[in-house]
Amino acid sequence: MVAATTIADRVSVDPGTALRTRWRRLRLPATFGYVGALIAVTAVFSVLSDSGQSKMVVHASTNLHNLLNGRVGTLFSSALVIGDVAAAWVIIPLLGCLLALAELRFGAVHLVRVFLAGHIGATLLVAAGLWIAVEADWLPASIRWAQDVGVSYGAMALIGAIVVAVPYRWRIAWATVWFIVATEAVLISQTFTNVGHLLSFCIGSAVGFSMIRAKAAPTTRLTRVESGLLAVSAILAAILLMG
Repeated sequence: MVAATTIADRVSVDPGTALRTRWRRLRLPATFGYVGALIAVTAVFSVLSDSGQSKMVVHASTNLHNLLNGRVGTLFSSALVIGDVAAAWVIIPLLGCLLALAELRFGAVHLVRVFLAGHIGATLLVAAGLWIAVEADWLPASIRWAQDVGVSYGAMALIGAIVVAVPYRWRIAWATVWFIVATEAVLISQTFTNVGHLLSFCIGSAVGFSMIRAKAAPTTRLTRVESGLLAVSAILAAILLMG
């Protein structure tokens, strides 16, 4: 009887502890921190004059001119500036849903790692491709000063990685559909931004399937809230790729 009581005590879960754990998960520090920063920067950006907005975008852009001149800080500042105010107020809440789902599923640390891997990785790969193209005279030299800011590379990396949260029977379909859409966008628009979307999605997908194999993220059934967040995330992906 004593042994049975001891085992029961070990496996019992204190309701208060469970509630505190659930509350800690819902705090979502990475999500609220980043969304708050985006709102603050966008609010400041919206009150600037046209010339002020242009200067801010140029200063934050991860274009060849800035990167080749050693302005590596743009790899981070570019993720805080959305060059179109109207678009920003649409994208930010949608991005918040994607961030929340990712943070609920694999935590703040993995969220930040995946976002930065997609944002920085795709940016550097695109920059390398543009540099080669300019040096080979395949593209005009003026592309060195192209404006390149926004959250889309990091967001598309999360769209790829969130395959972790997709029900098992739909994972391949999720990855395949978004890969096809991203590829089609490259073929139709033929812009370096679309190439970056495709690259960042591939980076995120590789991370997502790696987490599945390593069992580094929970694969439990989606809650109703998480299902809603996933649906909104799909809308964001469609806007970024086809907008």
